[in-house]
Amino acid sequence: MKKKVIAYLHTHWDREWYREFEVFRLRLLRVFDNVLDMLEKNKIPSFYFDGQVSALLDYLEIRPEKEQLVKILVAEKKLYIGPFYTLVDEFLTDKIVFEKNIEIGLKIAKEFGCNDFIGYLADTFGHSKNIPPILKKFGIDKCVVWRGCGDIPSEFKFNGINTVNLIRGYFMDIFSAKMSIEEKAKWLKSNLDKIAEKSSNILLLPIGADHLGVEIDIAEQIKNVSDILKDDYEIILSSPFEYFELVKDRFDKFEWNDELRDNSKTFILPGSYSARMKLKQYNIKCSYLLEEADRLQKENGNEYQNVIEYAYKLLLKNQAHDGICGCSTDLVHRENITRYEKILQIANTVIEELRLINNKSDKAYEFESTELKPDCEVISHFKGFESSLLYDTQRIPVTEDYTDIYLLRKKTNKSAVLKLDVIKKLDGSSSLEITSGSKKIGVEFIRCIDDGDTYNFGPVESDAGEKAEIISSFEKDGKLLIKTSFFDVQVSYHELINFCIKWNNTLKNHLWQVRFVLDEPVNITYSEDMNSLIERHFNPFYNIRKNLPKTRGLEAKTNFAPMQRYVGTQGFGIITKGLTEYEVFENTLAITLLRSVGVISNPKNPARSTPAGPPIEVPDAQLLGENTAEFSVGFFSKDDYQKYIDLVFPHIVL
Repeated sequence: MKKKVIAYLHTHWDREWYREFEVFRLRLLRVFDNVLDMLEKNKIPSFYFDGQVSALLDYLEIRPEKEQLVKILVAEKKLYIGPFYTLVDEFLTDKIVFEKNIEIGLKIAKEFGCNDFIGYLADTFGHSKNIPPILKKFGIDKCVVWRGCGDIPSEFKFNGINTVNLIRGYFMDIFSAKMSIEEKAKWLKSNLDKIAEKSSNILLLPIGADHLGVEIDIAEQIKNVSDILKDDYEIILSSPFEYFELVKDRFDKFEWNDELRDNSKTFILPGSYSARMKLKQYNIKCSYLLEEADRLQKENGNEYQNVIEYAYKLLLKNQAHDGICGCSTDLVHRENITRYEKILQIANTVIEELRLINNKSDKAYEFESTELKPDCEVISHFKGFESSLLYDTQRIPVTEDYTDIYLLRKKTNKSAVLKLDVIKKLDGSSSLEITSGSKKIGVEFIRCIDDGDTYNFGPVESDAGEKAEIISSFEKDGKLLIKTSFFDVQVSYHELINFCIKWNNTLKNHLWQVRFVLDEPVNITYSEDMNSLIERHFNPFYNIRKNLPKTRGLEAKTNFAPMQRYVGTQGFGIITKGLTEYEVFENTLAITLLRSVGVISNPKNPARSTPAGPPIEVPDAQLLGENTAEFSVGFFSKDDYQKYIDLVFPHIVL
């Protein structure tokens, strides 16, 4: 029986990736000039612009004269834009920022006249189970996914949302290939046959690829291919919205209510959750402070609304998946750092100005002062100007005002009592031990070789890793200072055991972890995802080093997983400041402290048998030089995780 194929034209637009933003934008001008011309002249029926409006805004900033044409084409349902501002990574973006992404994206898309939306997530590296409820909250009842789907049909219900799985991915550039029309038809049929295995008599076919323009004769090519395949397939050039309407009765036939991170069919590139760890640390800090600044300004008259939205746009540009995942060029990520610094400047300034307006700085969790206070502990000390001078528009600081500034924290009864006897060095061992009553957890610092890239950790089969030797330890100023053969560890106690690790990295192509040794094998973890907990199940005896792929096109299954701020198991919890990856193995739960690699995509990566991108060298991704990692641990139930998150990331009080 002949099947109907609904084809849609699109381009997937990474603002930054293997080339920098301005370079890609110049390409965007050529690609989108052509698309608009073809739409205006009715050479193609419609174009789907990747579900994110940021690329459109990048285009119109250089081509403002095209804005009215864009609005006309949107009104005529020839051009589809939104609902997102950018295509962010789903596991490294929290719920508040993800909702901002939709809120800002929808506002812009609707200003251009668009009212038809799909949660279009074609290239994110797996999919969070918490995304569909957020889409529903904003009135979006359709979703498109690809990576991580495993053996799932084309149409299914994903946690309550009608969802399409792009069986062969969004990457269909066959019509741009230098091949005869017969060769294109043969190649396309082999892919349509595979899509048909998971579809009804109606198939969805994306036509496009990363940063790819539309062929001038695309409509004619599609007609010619359709004629050749007429006994099996009828290809109709339309939009994904028509497809959703035609198959609306099929979504209830299969339901999936868990996350989508199965890499048996598609790469999910899990090493991106530990590539360029400094980006992840910036991201958590910026998200936290910007959310606090936004909350405080809403409570105090909404005066900073526009500047807060501007800062969120900067953050969302950094959270685009090829940005926050750390798999772009060094120049791209240097620009990311500049944006993060801008966000911190804005968030800190808004908070400080509101403190001064409210005149309640002495009640802040942490605050600056020109003098020491007996009820406060010193977090840091530096030279600078008093805040009241910096934020008073009727005064300017002069040289004589440059003085000692102390960052202070209010003492509490609990923080005043030192309990460093809860952690000690095990005699004759390279391990520490954390105790609480009868409960004991071992702590080890490990490093191993990483022959991978920014997408995938590349373990060496024969490398068992190296444990750090504990050289010395002593207490000073209420802190335990531990010197190891890898780095220096500072431990303090404020309800949780708080670790601050610093070291000068001189080693390339390595992975560093802190491993917590538990009593039982780790079968289940609970980790933070979109500001809530998700449960993951593991085979703790799976060993990636014994399961590296030997045939082309495979990505090794892994017991590494993304997290946001918390992961826990067996009544033990870990809260990190920007360490966003953990690993389960036997009876250990490990947190990645740093992963050093030097190439975007290593064609000889032992964990992935084909490239995932260009083999561009990125020496900055080795993260040589000074590095810091911070996390807190304790014995507490997953049900109490929010209480301890609030200890590490407290609401700022004016």
